[in-house]
Amino acid sequence: MIYRSKVDRYYKRFLMIIILILALATFWPLFLEGGNILEVIVVLGCIFGAITAFLLWCTLSIKYVFRQEDLLVSGGPFRSRIPYQSITKAAPTTAIYTGYRVMSAREGLEIFYTTAAFGSVKISPEEPERFIDELKKRCPHMQVEA
Repeated sequence: MIYRSKVDRYYKRFLMIIILILALATFWPLFLEGGNILEVIVVLGCIFGAITAFLLWCTLSIKYVFRQEDLLVSGGPFRSRIPYQSITKAAPTTAIYTGYRVMSAREGLEIFYTTAAFGSVKISPEEPERFIDELKKRCPHMQVEA
């Protein structure tokens, strides 16, 4: 079963601001430097395009997959396999700026597990109630906070 990440308005605005700042930082040298404008536009356009594509890939490809033995949390090139037996607790969270997170919303769930380098992962499934129900089926030993 696959759950997509919720993308809220706050995160969309945040991403747009980051892309605008990146565009300004990338193309500002065009106004300061002389030389062949076409070459500069092509090189900077490729740099801007590659970084923007990477940001969008990491954001828009976030998904949470319930597999046979583990929960796969992925976004762009980042992947975490969380064995069900290592999951200890699931709790709501709004702390989006700290810890290991693969989410694109201000509100989400924090999954605590014993094999984590940081102790937990923060996620934001589109349907958190259904996600928690599915997680309870696979991890009956897990604590769930409201």
